[in-house]
Amino acid sequence: MVSSGLRRLGFTCLVSIPFTAALALLPPAQAQTAPVSPGGANEAQPDPTDPNNLRPLTQDGSVLSLAGGQRLMVEAMNAVNSQNYPLAAKKLQDARQVFNQLSNFYQQLSSSFSGIDNRVFDAQKQKALQTAEMRDQATYQLALVHRAQNQPELAVPLLIQIVRSQNPTRDLGKKAYQQLFELGFVDAPFPRNSQPTSSSAPPKS
Repeated sequence: MVSSGLRRLGFTCLVSIPFTAALALLPPAQAQTAPVSPGGANEAQPDPTDPNNLRPLTQDGSVLSLAGGQRLMVEAMNAVNSQNYPLAAKKLQDARQVFNQLSNFYQQLSSSFSGIDNRVFDAQKQKALQTAEMRDQATYQLALVHRAQNQPELAVPLLIQIVRSQNPTRDLGKKAYQQLFELGFVDAPFPRNSQPTSSSAPPKS
């Protein structure tokens, strides 16, 4: 019985040796795993929250960003200095649209995080307010360009939007209302003790 068992074991070993050798000659199987970076599997990925790691919308070439809107404002002021009012109006309209979109997007994000994460909520709310202020500044400059082109019918709606957005007691709101007074759209000056001063020409940058 023992010898029979040994003979069976020996047969198994003799079979397994050539089978193992055959496996060694086969090409390696393609493992279906994620590709490993050249630095190795443990290489740290870039941290997207690190301000030193540039992201697409933080670069100067992006339009949908603060930098993109500010670049349009600079180009508009350069056109004003050259008295190219049609180009200035186009650049200001574009800047106004960019800032308005950004403000709406940040406001939506802020509302989404209300009661969930106060840190994100406050950060997005501040960005919404900041970009809304920039939008109103672009709107005011656009209204001045329309006045310089003798187009008060285009300036009046923009000025009213600024008064509503900024509130008449804030500096930009006061300036917008003053423009409406100078254009003759309103009769009562505000504040009451203010002295009317003409500012129809777009300011120099």
